[in-house]
Amino acid sequence: MALRHFLTLRDLSSLELNRILERAHELKRMQHDNTVYQPFVGKVLGMIFEKSSTRTRISFEAGMCQFGGSAIFLSPRDTQLGRGEPIEDSARVISSMLDIVMIRTFGHDIVERFASYSTVPVINALTDDHHPCQLLADMQTFQEHRGSIQGKTVAWIGDGNNMCNSYIEAAHMWGFKLKIAAPKGYEPEERFLTEFAHCVELVDSAEDAAVNADLIVTDVWASMGQEEEQKIREKAFANYQVNEKLMELAHPDCLFMHCLPAHRGEEISENMLDHKNSVVWDEAENRLHAQKALMEFLLNENLKKD
Repeated sequence: MALRHFLTLRDLSSLELNRILERAHELKRMQHDNTVYQPFVGKVLGMIFEKSSTRTRISFEAGMCQFGGSAIFLSPRDTQLGRGEPIEDSARVISSMLDIVMIRTFGHDIVERFASYSTVPVINALTDDHHPCQLLADMQTFQEHRGSIQGKTVAWIGDGNNMCNSYIEAAHMWGFKLKIAAPKGYEPEERFLTEFAHCVELVDSAEDAAVNADLIVTDVWASMGQEEEQKIREKAFANYQVNEKLMELAHPDCLFMHCLPAHRGEEISENMLDHKNSVVWDEAENRLHAQKALMEFLLNENLKKD
């Protein structure tokens, strides 16, 4: 059996993704019940961060510790990764000493190259093109509050960024309809829209996307590395704020999600995170449980390989 990685949602089947979500619900119940479950004593997770992080670092590190293993934080500032050692060489060495690796970086090709030379499972913890771990948490959260997302309508409002790309893939994998409202020039790449035209629709305004939605999702207007574009983007995205008025266009029980950190008064209104239909805090916590389920799946699959 080939070594399994998680670089995009499509690295797993819909059946496997749903198995991971079922397990995430179970692991969450166990953790809330203070059940000690340590199947990976002695296992080590390597965490490579080329972009800053709060939720990703805490959730992966805490998750591996709760499993009885340990985690090592690696940044370009204190490894040879930051001094130009080839990704291929780093992958060979790092994977020879660890049991599983997660990478948060810029170009998606970096995680692909690392994974192709790694001897252990590699998890994409965010690249410029994809953020699949966040989607696991989002799907877990929707299931907790509303059951199956299959056949539902999801509105993505804002930048056609890595989160949007992963939502496009999620629409295909979980069978929901995705309506995307993005300012002109900030839409997702055409290759994503074309491939997934059967489940994704680009609409003209935030209002069009919100009508009859079961879930509304947004993200910051300027992602990491785009800070110098902040003023230009504020102008372009002015009509793409998720607020109470927009939520009224959706179904009464429509949920609201945001991957955080959020900029109140920009992509969301001041009180949107505490809206009665907001599940943002559950969504953030579920990064821990969904990623634990993912790590367990990949580590166990790798044991089968051996």
